[in-house]
Amino acid sequence: MTDSIEGATAVEIAGSVRSLIERGQLSPGEALPPVRTLADRLGVNRNTATAAYRRLAEAGLVIAAGRGGTRVAAPEEVAREGYSDTALRDVGNGNPDPALIPDLAGALRAVVGRPVLYGAPVVDPDLETWALEAMANDLAPSQIRVSVTSGAADALERLLAGSLSRGDAVAIEDPGFLTGIHTIRVGGFTAIGVPVDDQGMTPDGLRRALEQGARAVICTPRAQNPTGASVSEERAAQLREVLARHPYALVVEDDHFSLLSARPFRSIVPMTHRRFALVRSVSKFLGPDMSLALVASDPHTAERLGMRLRPGTAWVSHLLQRLSLSLLTDDAARTQIAAAGERYASRNAAFCRSLAKNGVDCAPGDGLNVWVPVTAPARSVSDRLKRRGWLVRAGDEFRVISEGDDTASRRIRVTAHALTDADQHALAADIAAAGG
Repeated sequence: MTDSIEGATAVEIAGSVRSLIERGQLSPGEALPPVRTLADRLGVNRNTATAAYRRLAEAGLVIAAGRGGTRVAAPEEVAREGYSDTALRDVGNGNPDPALIPDLAGALRAVVGRPVLYGAPVVDPDLETWALEAMANDLAPSQIRVSVTSGAADALERLLAGSLSRGDAVAIEDPGFLTGIHTIRVGGFTAIGVPVDDQGMTPDGLRRALEQGARAVICTPRAQNPTGASVSEERAAQLREVLARHPYALVVEDDHFSLLSARPFRSIVPMTHRRFALVRSVSKFLGPDMSLALVASDPHTAERLGMRLRPGTAWVSHLLQRLSLSLLTDDAARTQIAAAGERYASRNAAFCRSLAKNGVDCAPGDGLNVWVPVTAPARSVSDRLKRRGWLVRAGDEFRVISEGDDTASRRIRVTAHALTDADQHALAADIAAAGG
């Protein structure tokens, strides 16, 4: 159906292709005519045809592959975190333990009764005061403002949409956070994978991404998902040195594990950086259904974020804000959160000891999961474990780009903290038998 493409301007040609795609007359993966061929057939300048294809690429409708030509984009599914409807033992869900989440009932009774109307401040003033004090010391720049979003995913989406244009490149850890990868793709941005080692995002990888035009960077300074890596002080200094040459690149630090982590928070944001945001969700320690994240950012980024959080449209419920503050400032709840962090760390360490007894050498890292090395391809190991009754995550699911380093293809991500000792031992033995 490429012969049906018509138009005399870039806008008209792009609109014609869009219509053909929407009607199903151009299928995902189908090749479009080369620029020269299309321009000659339509009687337009080649620059006009090039501009039309560029508009389509920026809209995420086509993919330009250099000598491979231009093809209709196919929707890329990204694996999702959470519950799976399966009869298997799900040890790949990445969920916190419900038994370790503070009870919300008492705090909820204490915060109800104060209705909030249109025109009220978007951020609860008491929560804002607490957040400024709690987060300011973790960022080198002195000027910060606090915003509240409906969780970390909402923060990422709004931050990128407020600072970038479709087609812009975003650097993200590879292997990386599934929600971050998904947000980049559905937003129409281009993901550039930055390798991760046991100290987190690598400086050379970040440098290459910025040289390739990345306008934003998403980094997890501790409890990196899926690897469990945390940025060392030396690594943080190296990353700050790289970023210092790009002060207007938006740096988003996703500190998702925050209060549960035993590792210190080390920011990669340089002192003089102009665009940055530190995101701290409460989902891991107060529960995913709380759906709230605190965002500390520079004033410009806060203003762009605030444009998408106006009262009457998308502000976060003040009931949730007051409930979160009540628990964050409650000594008993904070004690329970700290105990939960210790519990996750001890159970992950116990699982790694079980793996070691079965000949699988694995460091526990930080976070809810364990990044387990396997000798066979991860997808094969995952399939074999399914036959033994276990559902794990193959490392391939977390890759940003399919080519290049295939380390993730020899890893599986396991959520084993809620298993009993006996079940951990059984799972470790099955992993070893399946290709660990």
